[in-house]
Amino acid sequence: MSLALKQQFKKSCCVDSTCVRTLRPSMRTEYASGVIESPYGIHGIAQPSDHDEQRVPDVFPSAITDFWLSPSPTGRLLCSDDNFSVTAASALEEAERLTILTTTDGKTRVLLTPALAATMALEEGPPVDEAGFRQRLKKSGMSLHGADNLFYFTDKDREILLGEPDAPSIRPLTEADARAFGQFEEAASEQDLDDAYVELDHWAVHGAFEDGRLVCVASMYPWNDAPLADLGVLTLQPYRGKGHARRLVRAISRLALARQHEPQYRCQLDNHASVAAAESAGLTRFGTWDVVSPDGNTP
Repeated sequence: MSLALKQQFKKSCCVDSTCVRTLRPSMRTEYASGVIESPYGIHGIAQPSDHDEQRVPDVFPSAITDFWLSPSPTGRLLCSDDNFSVTAASALEEAERLTILTTTDGKTRVLLTPALAATMALEEGPPVDEAGFRQRLKKSGMSLHGADNLFYFTDKDREILLGEPDAPSIRPLTEADARAFGQFEEAASEQDLDDAYVELDHWAVHGAFEDGRLVCVASMYPWNDAPLADLGVLTLQPYRGKGHARRLVRAISRLALARQHEPQYRCQLDNHASVAAAESAGLTRFGTWDVVSPDGNTP
């Protein structure tokens, strides 16, 4: 997989050990008159978990809500009720031909191409509800990759974050740290390195040291053209459970905010350790996001 594709398809999942970035398609935003217009503005996904607090999205910074919730500039609403909507948008790429977002207030937004909407006969007969949509999706032979949690800092937690200093054990990493970073990579497993996808040449890179040794690394890169910075973090096995990842996530998030990007933390729904790590770092669940599987059938 090329570097560009790896950045587009990876997603993060931190567990105070390894922040696993798994496959996800790219997303783009369009900027017009200073307003973010996202082709993903109307989305949808799986229902929030039972333990998840029902929060309205407006507790989050506008850069996040604008990106995810603004109406698509190329979209046409096919059906909608209080908690479910489907929009067809012509600007979607093949890998992005179907996405589903569910925010933690329980609202599901589906975005798909007109061709796929026609294949699923979404404009034939009465409007479909979510159950009916998923039945038609299954009948079409399409498969989804599997939903991810989306975590961000709320406006309130963002202010708390910005008021904190970095821990003395944490600092940015540069090319001058190549030797220390190489030793870090040698001490980590290939699976952890592949999952975390932390790189010394990323847009932002921070490290945590213990007794002079680099033991935890976090890196970020802008999520395509969005004002979001996707996060990965990896702690070496002997140094896990000491809070290195929590402190490092908060430190690198302050840098992202200073660069006008909102930190983004993603993890799979069943990765309970990663969910706990996100919450420990002060992040709040915005919702869940699913996309058509890269290996899914194309009707």
